[in-house]
Amino acid sequence: MSTNQPSASAVRVMVIMAHPDDAEFSCAGTVARYAAAGAYVEYVLATSGNRGSHDPTMTPEKLAAIREAEQLAAAEVLGVANVTFLRHNDGEVEPSIALRRELAHVLRKGRPDIVFTFDPWQHYQVHPDHRAIGQSTLDAVADARMPMYYPEQINGEVQAHRVRDVYFFATEHPNHWVDITETIDKKIAALHCHVSQVGDRDKDQFEQFIRARARTVGQEQGMLYAEAFKHLPMTQPTPPGPKAS
Repeated sequence: MSTNQPSASAVRVMVIMAHPDDAEFSCAGTVARYAAAGAYVEYVLATSGNRGSHDPTMTPEKLAAIREAEQLAAAEVLGVANVTFLRHNDGEVEPSIALRRELAHVLRKGRPDIVFTFDPWQHYQVHPDHRAIGQSTLDAVADARMPMYYPEQINGEVQAHRVRDVYFFATEHPNHWVDITETIDKKIAALHCHVSQVGDRDKDQFEQFIRARARTVGQEQGMLYAEAFKHLPMTQPTPPGPKAS
C-alpha cells in the first residue's frame, strides 16, 4: 500500500508497532486526525501477526496473509499512506542490534517528524514483542541521527535523521492527550477490519467497550473521547537570546 510521496511541508508521522491491530487499539483516533489534517502517515509492523490465532487448523503463512490484508484495510480507513511489514516471526521480536539497525534504516528512509510506539517501561506488559519493539524503536531513534551508526546505510538518498517527537502509547505515565471525539467512529471502523482478531466478539458490546475506554481517558481532560500518550521531545528547545542592555 503506497501513495504519492508527501509534499515538502507535510508533517511526517510514523507508527512503529509489533502486530496488525496494535495501532488501531492504541492510537487510531490520533492517526485519523493527523491524516485528516494532511499529515503523511506511515505504519511499520515488526511482524504480520502470523501466530496470533487459537484455530488449530490455521497455518502461520495463511494467517500472515490474512492479517496483512486486514491491516491494509484498516490503514485505508484511517488515511494511512504507506504500510511496511518487516515480517519477523510473531513472538520472536528481540531488542537486538540487528533490529535497531533495521529500524534505524526505516527511520532514515521515512524521515518522520513524529514517531508513535509502545512505552517500553509499561509495568507488567506480558507480550514480549510489545516490550521489544518499544525499546528497539527508541534505541533506533537515537541511532538514526548519528551518521557513524550503521554508516553503510548512508548514501545520496538516505541520510542520518533526527526525529522531533516520540509519543508512547500503552503508557502508565501519560502527559499528552488527543481529543478523538471526531474520529472515534473511524477508529472503530478500522478495528472491525481485523476480523481474525475481533470478528467473534459481539459488535455492539465491542463498540461500547472501545467508546467506554476512550471516554475514561478523556473525562479528566474535558474531552468526550481521547487517547493518551507519554510525549518524549527529541530536540532541545531553542534557548532565549541575550537580554537587551
